[in-house]
Amino acid sequence: MAAKKKTSSTTPPSFDHVDVLVVGAGIAGISMAHHLKTLQPGRTFAVVDARQNIGGTWDLFKYPGIRSDADLQTFGFGFKPWVRENALADAHEIVAYLQETIVEDGLEPHLRLGHKVVAADFSTADQRWVVTLERSEDGARFDVTAGMLFSAAGYYDYDQGYAPTFPGSEDFSGQIIHPQHWPEDLDYAGKNVVVIGSGATAVTLLPSLAKVAQHTTMLQRSPSYVLPIPRKDPIANTLHRFLSAKRAHAIARAINARRLSILFNASQRFPRQMRRLVRRINVAMLPDGYDVDTHFAPTYNPWDQRMCMVPDGDMFKAISDGRASVVTDKIVRFTNTGILLESGTELPADIIVTATGLNMVPFGKMQLAVDGEPVDLPSRVVYKAAMVSGIPNFGYTVGYTNQAWTLKADLVSAWFCRLLAHMDEQGYATVTPVVADPSMPLRRFVEMDNGYMNRAMHLFPKQGTTGPWAAPQDYKHDQAVLGKGPIDDPALQFTPTKPEAAPAQKTLEGSSR
Repeated sequence: MAAKKKTSSTTPPSFDHVDVLVVGAGIAGISMAHHLKTLQPGRTFAVVDARQNIGGTWDLFKYPGIRSDADLQTFGFGFKPWVRENALADAHEIVAYLQETIVEDGLEPHLRLGHKVVAADFSTADQRWVVTLERSEDGARFDVTAGMLFSAAGYYDYDQGYAPTFPGSEDFSGQIIHPQHWPEDLDYAGKNVVVIGSGATAVTLLPSLAKVAQHTTMLQRSPSYVLPIPRKDPIANTLHRFLSAKRAHAIARAINARRLSILFNASQRFPRQMRRLVRRINVAMLPDGYDVDTHFAPTYNPWDQRMCMVPDGDMFKAISDGRASVVTDKIVRFTNTGILLESGTELPADIIVTATGLNMVPFGKMQLAVDGEPVDLPSRVVYKAAMVSGIPNFGYTVGYTNQAWTLKADLVSAWFCRLLAHMDEQGYATVTPVVADPSMPLRRFVEMDNGYMNRAMHLFPKQGTTGPWAAPQDYKHDQAVLGKGPIDDPALQFTPTKPEAAPAQKTLEGSSR
């Protein structure tokens, strides 16, 4: 039996034990809460989050213009229609949508905000997790138990973004800002702003800052693929005029998921043709004679890294209007008044924004153990991209890199509830994925080649190459495997409930069970 740790809290949360403890109150966590409430109505659960607000990354990031780069027909939940006109939604619209879901589903009593999961230790003898929570307001720690532990914490490090060291940064007389820690009172009106980076954050910031800055420059070492897409979805909005919200949402969701799958698959099969197509679109959006091949022609093929989507081509419009520009060059050093480049050019800057990426961490940095033995995640293998080998009663959601995150979240949530129902029917208390073939070739958890993934993949479990151990970024595949595939599987090791493993404890609702 795993020994309970001594803790310092005098005011623990209002439960000692839940059937399912969900970590993270963002999109994936709220999806899981909805599915538990509707598909497992007799089961107790809690959703904990270190932050004081729901929304995950959509509440964390405060930089100008923050928005989705996937349409809300697919980025929204399958069970709750997105009825607003904007398909590409601003962060505050997404948070409002999530809050509506919580209210409509009656999920507020299950939320425990301001509680961080520090560690979790599964006791084989007790057939449950002992989870150490830390209260954000005072750092007090206490233990609760849970039959199942589910990580909906995503893979971003909420504490610190990726910030490389730039020579001469101490000499710069202006402000250096990372988008993950954007000051609410930052005044950039009438100033020269340089945004370092070429990813989704940089292409979002460029047109937003350019509205009031003197001039905004996106400084990139190498370019990314950038595609304009409409902020408003004409098909979805038309369907909503003639059909019920539920029906219109379902049709638009299927159309948009299929459309992005076609784009991704075409990029993989016909990279040269897709490269030419993207270039033609970029040329049409930019001024005559613009050097597209320098600033918008990556060396890699389309979708080898995630494409950047810009609503209504706002980035291209800002460049065309002369309010913004793109410079492709390498940094020598920061100076007192800007950035010196390898070409010899010095970019003037009052503010430098380092949109250089994020840090990835597995499962919200929870320290996982089984019977007191720490889990070495890089030596483990993911099962159906929803569980991890050798870790009992543990599930997780990590969304797609080539589709909307929520498509995967909804599939995993529904599958996890089917798993719970199967365990109840068979009288099982624990389930553990077990790799039968130790010689199976292994691959990276996510194979997309970009900076923040390359820096972090050594921290994550691996994926296999066959059967439930393969984790393709394929929504259609997952619809079959997670949505319709049988739960019973030789790769899953179940154990029956022990009578002594279920003592009466105070549940989330305060009753005994």
